[in-house]
Amino acid sequence: MKRQKRNKILMRSPKLIWNLLARGRYDFTYDLMPIEVRRMSMAKRLNLLKAGVNLLWRRTTPWNWPFNMQIELTNFCNLKCPVCPIGAGTLNRRPTAMSLDLFEQLMDQAGRYLLTAALFAWGEPLLHPQLAEILRIAARAGIATRLSTNGQNLDNEKITDALLAHPPAYLIVAIDGLSDETNSAYRVGAKLTPILGGVHRLAEAKQRNGLKAPVLHMRYLVMKHNQHELERVREFARSNRFELLTIRTLSTIDSPCDAHRALIPDDDEYRAFRYSKEGRIHRDDFTCDYPFVFPTVLADGTLIACDQDFNAQLPLGVLAKDVSFGDLWFSRQAAEVRRIIRDAPETQSFCRNCPYADRTADACSIQRFWLHDCAGKPPA
Repeated sequence: MKRQKRNKILMRSPKLIWNLLARGRYDFTYDLMPIEVRRMSMAKRLNLLKAGVNLLWRRTTPWNWPFNMQIELTNFCNLKCPVCPIGAGTLNRRPTAMSLDLFEQLMDQAGRYLLTAALFAWGEPLLHPQLAEILRIAARAGIATRLSTNGQNLDNEKITDALLAHPPAYLIVAIDGLSDETNSAYRVGAKLTPILGGVHRLAEAKQRNGLKAPVLHMRYLVMKHNQHELERVREFARSNRFELLTIRTLSTIDSPCDAHRALIPDDDEYRAFRYSKEGRIHRDDFTCDYPFVFPTVLADGTLIACDQDFNAQLPLGVLAKDVSFGDLWFSRQAAEVRRIIRDAPETQSFCRNCPYADRTADACSIQRFWLHDCAGKPPA
């Protein structure tokens, strides 16, 4: 988190604490997606308060459980995007889908404290063979979920039925071109037809049944080869029944940057980073909070402090039947990982190459457009 943003949050803390403790209400924005949490349990209220206090010092053994989490449902994909560990061939983990038992254990143990969960990381979540059950368990836990997809399976009725039966708060659909040629230049192997067919079916079902969720969210990643389409993106999204459009900048990962350099757009406004002749300019106004509030659980149950550690170079441990989430989160090993990231981030390649630290904006997305009524407010 940028220090300026961190200071603004601290200035607002009295009002936040009042809304939290007295009203059970917490409103925030994650990557330009508004999220409203209502009727919070006392466990969630107290945990969020503890997390806020803990972040002042970033204690290596925190007082709190996480209140956000990234959950990798699968670590394999049907596309080959070049700036992604899967497409770049740098993901060194065995392809797997998270077992239903493991996901249920995670929700039973950590779900009572979570406000939100991202049901994706380094794979395509719609390829999970038990997606309907995953969404049912997440809905039962009362968590505002986000699901991001390349949309290649959205024409599958079983998948759209699952998304309607137990909808995530946001269904984020990655489209980076207004034609197959432009979109597949980065989303290698992608076709627009299954994406748009699925979105239309979801939009019609939402309208027919008066549903608020999922918010149909198109995310457009600006790159050199698609920057010329920007002026037409909003109308494309509106005409194809999306409710929200965000414009996103291209981040790097902990991998060689050759593929990334060729994709950088011309306009500085749409660049994630600033550059000199020597390369990317590094900033020193970033404080990493991820290991203290926002971990990632990989598909095999490995708990990592940050999603950027995609090969689990610095694991907190592995969740199993006889190893609970709490065992890992409050362990000595987890404390040591947090100490390293807090005090010596330069020793870890995924910290040295951190895309969050050098960004010029607070979020990966830089522009947001509401396209339709979206049945009022974002879902809680």
